[in-house]
Amino acid sequence: MSLPRSGDSHARQSPEFLDVGRILRPHGLRGELVFQPFSELVQILKPSIEIHLGSEYTSGIVSAIRPHRSGYLLSIEGCDDRDAAEKMRGEVVRIRFEMATPLQEGVYYHWQILDLPVFTTEGDLLGTIVEILETGANDIYVVKDEQDGEILLPAIKDVILKVDLETSRIIVDLPLGLQSEK
Repeated sequence: MSLPRSGDSHARQSPEFLDVGRILRPHGLRGELVFQPFSELVQILKPSIEIHLGSEYTSGIVSAIRPHRSGYLLSIEGCDDRDAAEKMRGEVVRIRFEMATPLQEGVYYHWQILDLPVFTTEGDLLGTIVEILETGANDIYVVKDEQDGEILLPAIKDVILKVDLETSRIIVDLPLGLQSEK
């Protein structure tokens, strides 16, 4: 499933900011931060890149980032001691959407998939995607119909045949046994 380039025309409006990860806690005495990324967007974070922190979207500049255990150590200009770093504990780190590199063909952001109607190859409406479960192997799309019935669709090529952002719909080949009895 693919992300259209930000200049492409598509039905769904892109967000202004994308969440990159969360600051877990200070590290040491010089203002470094233990940072846990949410996705591969962490690859964008390099020295001199502008980031936005927390619900206020406070602007900051990355001065350094390096791998550390299962996450990263992040340094932000002006955060020079443990007290300043402590104030950033728990903050979400964001970048502007236009800074993100387009995803590979066949990959989408969750905001592009959520709330899309899902149709079978025969044109029957199954419902709307209300949640995306990340399982590690592949995502699972939670589809709810008008009667609050629920279908769990694996986000694999054999099931998800087409994601059409221009017409705001997903076409699926529903495997036997997944559709609830009506």
